[in-house]
Amino acid sequence: MNKINWNFENTYSKLSNSFKQNIDPVPVKNPQLVLFNEKLGSELNLDFSKISKKDLSEIFSGNSLPEGSNSIAQAYAGHQFGHFTMLGDGRAVLIGEHLSKNNKKYDIQFKGSGKTAFSRNGDGRAALGPMLREYIVSEAMNGLKIPTTRSLAVVKTGEDIIRETSLPGAILTRVASSHIRVGTFQYIAARQKKDELEILLNYVIERHYQNLKNSRNKPLELLNIILEKQIDLVVNWMRVGFIHGVMNTDNMSISGETIDYGPCAFMDFYDPKTVFSSIDQMGRYAYCNQPIITKWNLSRFAECLIPLIDKDQNKAIKLATEIINTFEKKYEEKWLNMMRQKLGLFGIEENDKFLILDLLTWMHQKRVDYTNTFCHLMNYEIYNNQDFKDNNFKNWKKRWQVRLLKNNNTPEKYKKLMRSVNPFVIPRNHKVEEVLNEAYNNKIDPLKKLLQVLNTPYSEKKIIKEYLTPSYSNEKYQTFCGT
Repeated sequence: MNKINWNFENTYSKLSNSFKQNIDPVPVKNPQLVLFNEKLGSELNLDFSKISKKDLSEIFSGNSLPEGSNSIAQAYAGHQFGHFTMLGDGRAVLIGEHLSKNNKKYDIQFKGSGKTAFSRNGDGRAALGPMLREYIVSEAMNGLKIPTTRSLAVVKTGEDIIRETSLPGAILTRVASSHIRVGTFQYIAARQKKDELEILLNYVIERHYQNLKNSRNKPLELLNIILEKQIDLVVNWMRVGFIHGVMNTDNMSISGETIDYGPCAFMDFYDPKTVFSSIDQMGRYAYCNQPIITKWNLSRFAECLIPLIDKDQNKAIKLATEIINTFEKKYEEKWLNMMRQKLGLFGIEENDKFLILDLLTWMHQKRVDYTNTFCHLMNYEIYNNQDFKDNNFKNWKKRWQVRLLKNNNTPEKYKKLMRSVNPFVIPRNHKVEEVLNEAYNNKIDPLKKLLQVLNTPYSEKKIIKEYLTPSYSNEKYQTFCGT
């Protein structure tokens, strides 16, 4: 397999067994390649051109491990819907850290690869539908220019798994800058061994934030930089109407990438309380709550770092709290700037917030599609929507047009700005379900066509109208974790 150019440097597996379990993927009966991301393979400097489909199936099912790989299941904990649990990779195996030609390091992980020490009562496997969903949505997020884990391949295992019914099993190959989470720190902090906590801190700084190596207070600086990264990430989610659905602390990546596409979905009609996840009965992870939960998760991260921030616990808590308390102001500032960009506004005017909130209030009251409202403002009519002829909207539009004239703005400038942040296309929930149903019947071309469209979401030239309209079904759309 050397001809593929695998170049593994497995630093995490060299940490003590407190951090992981050494384990190989459990072999599967009859692997069949369903999807392979050639473009991502090329970005990773991997060459699969001389590898047969059968051999690809063997590789990406974990039946044939690449030379230099060293597979492990990572230990982590998590606050799941507010309740603390010791977790770990219960159905995933990290086969190694691949170095690309620009010396960038990527985790290569198989998801759905069998039982580990962390499986608890789970079977360690994954169903085809959720793995294809993660492939679609993670690649869509990459197209939207939002930091994310990526999907390299999906393989059917040839084995059925039992959930509510019997489903075809599958393994996803996930690529990430790392799989270290807030929950990783929680797991080590719960062991109450300060030396292990220091090892993890230094590992994360060496791997992701080398500019902090000479900081006077590394844990405090790390908390600050991760707070900024998570704000940027969630502002991006809000920009495109993405709802993660399961924002537990084990699903918050230290690198600032979107990770774990379980019951995720995109909002059609604007409603800040939108929830799709079948397990989120109280709306904890609703669209509007994502910033609040981000701060909550960061507070749990800060708690882990207290022993490293200062020997005086009270002083450490004070310093960490000061950073956490900057969240609201920073978030609001970044969110307002993001919304200004969506509306093509330059500079800062004191009434901007009211202009933005009035539009969102109107969208909510009229139940108007979030994505297509901004397409309309860019003079791109998806369909004949009578709501845009509403007097309240027309009056709002006049105020917006007056604001557009300020700060040396021109139509050329504001249209360019708007088109850089407002997608024409998102993974519409009904389209995702359509292509998943086809894939279950071994028709993969509709899914590939959807992926192609999602690859260039800001380009109107390549967009096909059928991907732009929301579903008008009265049925409540629900998504599921897949575990």
